[in-house]
Amino acid sequence: MKNLFKTGVIGVITGLLNGLFGSGGGTVIVPAMERFLDVKAHKAHATAIAIILPLSVVSAFVYVRSAECDWRMILFISLGGAAGGFIGAKLLKKIKAKWLHKIFGLFMIVAAIRMIF
Repeated sequence: MKNLFKTGVIGVITGLLNGLFGSGGGTVIVPAMERFLDVKAHKAHATAIAIILPLSVVSAFVYVRSAECDWRMILFISLGGAAGGFIGAKLLKKIKAKWLHKIFGLFMIVAAIRMIF
C-alpha cells in the first residue's frame, strides 16, 4: 500500500509537470522511481518511456483544443521522434547503468543551463 501511494504521488506530480511544461516523463519519473520505489535504472527508463505516451496524449488533447498548433511541424517532428525513440529504446539495452546515469545527468545539466540562459 505504501508503494501504491508513492506511485500515485509520483504520477500526479509527473502529470502536473507534463501539463505545465511538456516535460515530466524522464525528468521526474526516472529519478523518482529509482529513489522512492527502488526500481533499477534500465527498468525506470523503459517504464518512463511507456508512461510518456498517455501523459502526452492527455496534454496534447487539451492543448490542441485550446491553442493553435502547427500540424506540419507536429507531423514531421513526430515522425523523427518515433524513429529516434525506436533507436533509443534499442540502445537502452546496451548501455550500462553507470553510463546511463551519467548520460542522463549530462542531458539534465545541459537542459538546465539552456533554460537559465
